Amino acid sequence: MTEPPSPGPGSARSTLSHSVGEGGVRPSPALAREREGPVAQQREGEGAAALETRGLCKSFGALAVASEIDFRLEPGARHALIGPNGAGKTTFVNLVTGALSPSRGRVLLAGEDVTGLPEARRVKRGLARTFQINTLFRGLSVLENVALAIGERRGVAGELFRPAGRRSGVVEEAYAALERLGIAEDAARMVRELPYGRQRLVEIAVALGLEPKVLLLDEPAAGVPSAESGIIVETIESLPREIAVLIIEHDMELVFRIARRITVLVQGSVLIEGTPEEIAADPRVREVYLGERETA
Repeated sequence: MTEPPSPGPGSARSTLSHSVGEGGVRPSPALAREREGPVAQQREGEGAAALETRGLCKSFGALAVASEIDFRLEPGARHALIGPNGAGKTTFVNLVTGALSPSRGRVLLAGEDVTGLPEARRVKRGLARTFQINTLFRGLSVLENVALAIGERRGVAGELFRPAGRRSGVVEEAYAALERLGIAEDAARMVRELPYGRQRLVEIAVALGLEPKVLLLDEPAAGVPSAESGIIVETIESLPREIAVLIIEHDMELVFRIARRITVLVQGSVLIEGTPEEIAADPRVREVYLGERETA
């Protein structure tokens, strides 16, 4: 598979500059074609967001780690959340998924308030997440990992290891998911035998097995060798269009290739949200996120 353009040398500053030339951000060809057509931006009053937070706050004692975060992820969106280390990205994702309870504010899925629901209930409502470090069952096969996710969604996970044939529909669906991601050839292999990049693909397959309406990809390229990163990008680009995707990522090449909108988080607050072109041109992003101070 084709790899994405390799980042320029140096720091994140050079990576961003590499992503933006005189003609602006260079998205993938498929995304460039999509941007040429009319893009309907749903706003308040025009339909519920796939995921929304309103005034989301989290404090540990006197330490505020999330401050009045208002965020909307539109249906079918390809949205990225970026920020420097310590910006509060993981905290925000934990608040959205229910791993953490907010001190104040609300989380909504498809317009319904899920702030008080635990993680498992939010998954049932269509929210799925992958992690920075994969959480697969390394001693099980690729097919078994995906089948477990599908079985959990169907409420039959406990029956999957009974005599063969009891839940053949689950296995068939799991194999079909692997075929869609181009990793069916690995179905019988133990997860621990796979290169790390392939393991990240399996993790995405597991998440898709939950049939999410919202998919949170937490640093999908983390730990993936550059020779395999192109597979990750192509997989994300091929995800079903009806799924709203939020990518939390440090890899600016990946972000600017995939995202149609970007939110920059700094010290637990939203600094700016906009198109990739707007984010790349904003001096505050260069100063705070990339450490490049504008000189007048």
